[in-house]
Amino acid sequence: MREHPKPSGLAVWLGISDNAFTRQKTVKFGDASAVNSGRLYSILIVLILLAAWIIASATGSIKPFFWPPIGAAIERLQTLLTDGFRNVSLWQHVGISVYRVLSGVIYGALIGIPLGFAMGLSSFARGLLDPIVEFMRPIPPLALIPLIILWFGIGEFAKIFLLFLASLFIMTIAARSGVANVRVSKIHAAYSLGATRFQILRHVILPNALPEIFTGLRTAIGVCWGTVVAAELVAADRGVGSMIMIAKNFLQTDTVVIGIAIIGIIGYAIELVMRWLERVLVPWRGKV
Repeated sequence: MREHPKPSGLAVWLGISDNAFTRQKTVKFGDASAVNSGRLYSILIVLILLAAWIIASATGSIKPFFWPPIGAAIERLQTLLTDGFRNVSLWQHVGISVYRVLSGVIYGALIGIPLGFAMGLSSFARGLLDPIVEFMRPIPPLALIPLIILWFGIGEFAKIFLLFLASLFIMTIAARSGVANVRVSKIHAAYSLGATRFQILRHVILPNALPEIFTGLRTAIGVCWGTVVAAELVAADRGVGSMIMIAKNFLQTDTVVIGIAIIGIIGYAIELVMRWLERVLVPWRGKV
C-alpha cells in the first residue's frame, strides 16, 4: 500500500493539511477536535479587507461612510507613535487599557472560580449565591457605572472594579458549569481507590473543570475589552477608550479607527495566548 507523503509544517500550520492528531481521526464531521486551524482563510480574509480599504480609498467611495482613507490612517498612526495623543504616548494609552482589562479579569477569576466551585459542590453555597449570580448576570456592566461612581468616585479603582464585575459572574458560571459536567463515575472510581475529598478536588474535579474555566476566561476577556471603553469614560485621560472618545469629540475619525483596531488586535492577541495556554495546560480537552 502506498504511503501518503507527510505534509509540510507550513501546510499543517496554515490548516490546509491534517496534523498527526487529526490524521488519526476516522470520523471528522461533528468532532470539534478534528477541525484544523484554518489560518490560511484567516490570512486571506485580512488581505481581502485591506485590499477593499485600499481600493475604496483610491476611488473615493469611502467618504460617505465617514471612514478615513488608509493613507490618512497610516499618517495618523505615525503621528501617534512619535508624538502621542494629548501629551501621552500611544504605548501608555495601550498599556493602561491592557492593565485595567487584565486586572479586572484576574480579580474576577480569583473570586469567581472559588465561588463557582462552591456552588457546584455545596447545596448551601448554591442556595445562598444562586439568586445573586442569576440576578446580576444579565445586567450589563455599563448600567452599573452610576452606582460605581457614587460608591468609589472616579479614580482608578472604580474603572477596575467595573471590569471586575464584568468578569466575576462569567467566571462563576463557567466554574460551576465545569464542576457540574464532571462524570460521577470518575468520582466513584476515585473514592473506590481511597482518595480523600481534597485529592478528588485536585485530581478529578479541577482537571475536568479546566476546559470550562478557560472558556469562561476567554469570554470574560472579550466582555472586558468591550467594557473598557465605557470604563475609561469615567473621567479618564489615559487609555485607548479615552483616546477614542476624545478623538470623537474633535471628529478625528482616523484616530477613532486606529483605537478600534488596537483594541481588536490586542484582544485577538490575548485570545491566541489563551488558546496556546489551553493547549498546554489542558491537552485532554475533547479527548476524554
